[in-house]
Amino acid sequence: MLEKLKQDIHLKLSSAAYFKGFNLPEVDFTAAPAHTGADLSLTWALATAKIMHKNPLEIAQEASQIIAELTAVKSAVTVKPGFINVTLEDSFIIKIASDRRIKDPNNENSRQSILIEFVSANPTGPLHVASGRGASLGDSLVKIYRALGYSCDSEYYVNDAGNQAELLAVSLKARKEGKEPPENGYHGSYLIDLAKRIPADLPEDQYGRWAMEELIKTQQQDMKDFHVDFTRWFRESDLHKANAPKATLDYLTKKGFTYTKENAVWFGSTKDDEAQDDKDRVLVRKDGRPTYFMADIAYHKNKYDRGYTTLIDILGADHHGYVPRMKAAVKALGHEEKTFVPIIHQLVHLTEHGEQVKMSKRAGHFITLRELMDDVGTDACRFFFASRTPNAHMMFDMDLAKKRTNENPVFYVQYVHARIHSMFKAANEIGFKRYDGITTKLAPQERALLLKLIWFKQVLRNCIADLSPHHLTTYLVELAGLFHAFYDTCRVIDRDHPELTLSRLFICERVAERIKKGLEFIGVSAPEQM
Repeated sequence: MLEKLKQDIHLKLSSAAYFKGFNLPEVDFTAAPAHTGADLSLTWALATAKIMHKNPLEIAQEASQIIAELTAVKSAVTVKPGFINVTLEDSFIIKIASDRRIKDPNNENSRQSILIEFVSANPTGPLHVASGRGASLGDSLVKIYRALGYSCDSEYYVNDAGNQAELLAVSLKARKEGKEPPENGYHGSYLIDLAKRIPADLPEDQYGRWAMEELIKTQQQDMKDFHVDFTRWFRESDLHKANAPKATLDYLTKKGFTYTKENAVWFGSTKDDEAQDDKDRVLVRKDGRPTYFMADIAYHKNKYDRGYTTLIDILGADHHGYVPRMKAAVKALGHEEKTFVPIIHQLVHLTEHGEQVKMSKRAGHFITLRELMDDVGTDACRFFFASRTPNAHMMFDMDLAKKRTNENPVFYVQYVHARIHSMFKAANEIGFKRYDGITTKLAPQERALLLKLIWFKQVLRNCIADLSPHHLTTYLVELAGLFHAFYDTCRVIDRDHPELTLSRLFICERVAERIKKGLEFIGVSAPEQM
């Protein structure tokens, strides 16, 4: 309904004599700064001034008078140098806050088909904390895209081809014999546990493949317990079984993007002036084996061939060099570079008792996601990971994550949901069972809560625009803060004022619904009692 208000304002302005004949910009607005006392803030006059070649303050004054005529608007005030601050009618706020819909009718977004690939860790060990950050980011984006009406799938790319199985076999055999793995092998103590479970009749030449399958099961269980579901776990080995790298190589050769040098086949990624990559890359080695890059091009071609129109890859902090070469490959495959969207998330640093945690008891040189989940809980992991933009390094305070106080943001938000449900239970016991709407005059704290509710969909859109769910965690904390102010000021259950009680229970219900839905999008539970 905020979108409808934007359209109504634009139509009203376009129809006014003062603005006739001009190609006016679209109307957009944001929440007004708290000190203004208004609800919405528009910079529309500043943009319009460039088109009309007039003073933005004069334009804003004219526009304010026109906007104020709308039934949804209580007042529109001009502020230098050309801002318009709008206060909405309480009836409009109640109406829009009562609307439970997130997905728009006649949604244009459904025309896109998006595939988000994330985690995709090598199946040679347990998932580490950084993988958890990528998993949290990818899963949240998938959920938010779907809520807004996009067709969006998620995929985990299992790198189960190449010489990893052989190296894993050598490392596992060493652990079975009580020895240290070779220097270039896998050294985590998880292999000691794995070696104890090797079937007695398993031939040594199958150690690597068996271990890899066991570790894939572990990764799948980790993702399940981390509240992450994938549309598909796509195996690299399936690409090779289908001869996809060879078919992709033939395609690139036909298009003139390959050449032979030093008995190897190269990708001519720098052949045009607008090339993203800084040098050409080997696709097929001298011995005839395809490179990882060759398989990756084949994998992305497979994604496009399956009908996906936008490919989002969530990558670890060490993948900056991957981006330009993949963009060059996407272009060579005949797709626009903008259809390939890489997100690089930065490192996670764990702190405990004021010091950085550097060593895992189980995995050696890195902390496992399982250890962190077991220590602080999945809800805290998911909320904390979602609270930072992916391009920012993260200091994860494990002590804070374990606190059961309002200092901990996930507890702070969850507690509101639980408190509201305890109120519902108390209200139900004395006969208040249905809350169908608001029929009383709004107190300031009630109005502030409802006003916050109407921004929920825009917050989700902001998450998609910035490819980060941090807007949602910020929103949930702010909504929780407004509820605490409401709860401290407004008595909700009052036998002597049933109409007021029902109205306030309705507001509580809407807040609880938004918190539950928001937490769901970031993979966090919404308990009804704590």
